[in-house]
Amino acid sequence: MHNHTNTSETSNQRIGWVFVLNVSFTIIEFVGGMLTNSTAIMADAVHDLGDSLAIGSAWFLSWLAKKDADDSFSYGYQRLSLLGALINGVVLIAGSIWVLIQAIPRLFDPVMPSVNGMFALAVLGVLVNGFAAYKLSSGKTLNEKVLNWHLLEDVLGWVAVLIVSVTLMFVEVPLLDALLAIGFTLYVLFNVVKNTTTVTKFFLQAVPEQGLLEKVRKELLALDSITSIHHEHAWSLDGESTVFTAHLSVESPLGPIEQVKIKSKIAQVLDQFGFAHTTIELEFPEESCRDLN
Repeated sequence: MHNHTNTSETSNQRIGWVFVLNVSFTIIEFVGGMLTNSTAIMADAVHDLGDSLAIGSAWFLSWLAKKDADDSFSYGYQRLSLLGALINGVVLIAGSIWVLIQAIPRLFDPVMPSVNGMFALAVLGVLVNGFAAYKLSSGKTLNEKVLNWHLLEDVLGWVAVLIVSVTLMFVEVPLLDALLAIGFTLYVLFNVVKNTTTVTKFFLQAVPEQGLLEKVRKELLALDSITSIHHEHAWSLDGESTVFTAHLSVESPLGPIEQVKIKSKIAQVLDQFGFAHTTIELEFPEESCRDLN
């Protein structure tokens, strides 16, 4: 338990440090994008804003997740991560639409950006995001691994801006700036819409994995004494922790010892699915299910 706490604190410190770095640089990007008149930099600024929100949410939730379940949140606080993901998605979709509104007209009336400023920001972007990715690369938590992929994407994005800025130094093709901005934005928008759709399904308590209920049902019905299953439900608290509940009908009345045995077998079946919380109710012959009405 002691080692786990130290690892968690170190993880929080790394994520917090990267969050401050990313937010600071995002502000620089928005200012720099306006000063250099580059829609590509503004598009990447929106991307980095999304990463800042994601990192900030992960940082806050990694701290909040330590809180135990209470009378207000009986399952704990993990589900708040879905709220953070939904807010991030809405902000990024709005930001992406704004960038497209700015960039698309430039396809028909290209404006040459300030190439030297664009180049300087690109170099800074590669260095800052590369260093942030390096800081998180030593982390072992799921939060750190996912966020590190976001930062590596940012590095590649800034490499693209760097290449375009160098190209514009030698060839005056201002259309490249608008094309890069639209390419960035469409890529971000595609992934954000996909992730936001998934988060919305989790909010609506959709089954987190296609065919999951059928797999569990098949395994449970293979047990001796279990004749049928009803009120079978599965939903995700936060995209990772799944809750499962079901009513199981048994073929004959069971004594205390038999009940312990069948519960042990049920637990073995459910363990292979990695559920975070399970609730199983046994129903005996001639017993009415109180949840049918």
